[in-house]
Amino acid sequence: MKKYLAEFIGTFSLVLFGCGAAVVAGKTIPITIADAPIGIGLLGISLAFGLTVVVMAYAIGPISGCHINPAISIAMLVAKKLSLADTIGYIIAQMAGATVAACALLAIQKDAPGFSMGEWALGSNGWGPGYLGNYSTTAAFIVEVLLTFIFLFVIFATTSRLGNPNMAGLAIGLTLVLIHLVAIPITGTSVNPARSFGPAVLAGGKALQQLWLFIVAPIAGGILAAITWRAIFEPKE
Repeated sequence: MKKYLAEFIGTFSLVLFGCGAAVVAGKTIPITIADAPIGIGLLGISLAFGLTVVVMAYAIGPISGCHINPAISIAMLVAKKLSLADTIGYIIAQMAGATVAACALLAIQKDAPGFSMGEWALGSNGWGPGYLGNYSTTAAFIVEVLLTFIFLFVIFATTSRLGNPNMAGLAIGLTLVLIHLVAIPITGTSVNPARSFGPAVLAGGKALQQLWLFIVAPIAGGILAAITWRAIFEPKE
């Protein structure tokens, strides 16, 4: 149970700090106050997600491996690095952690000046008219598959016998920063079904209707990375 609790805490932290950065500090809040703090913007949100992964990698990595992402757990299962029982346990813990974090974020924000539960609230992922860059479904699906593939490839490479285990957490976290810098205008950046699930369940509406893409695409990208790694790059005994 220690592994599952660690995954719960890690995923809770990712959603609280990452989505929290977007909702609480992503822009000048409240916009009606002239001297309100300047928002952290796209770069700040990207760093919030990436740095959370770095911190959690060193905090819970020795306990659970710090997946905090169902796409990673499923990819590890495909790569035969995680058992089916642990994969199921990890995913349940990750989804629960993300949902509780979204509830905490809502509790913090619900009485804030100007806050409303509109479409894609609480940092939910999405696409199409009305969402950030108004990108198409095709563009959203491609970017989520492609960037999850790259993310998992970096994870497999840095945690393999060829990588440097002391630097793996930093490399993985910085990769997530780069991914967010590209994908935030397109989908808000998921590459993680749990990260998308928690906010979408509470936001409802279009966020919940579009949740399927942020489950299917990251898992597909992760599986593709696992197959590619095992077939071509995995060091032979």
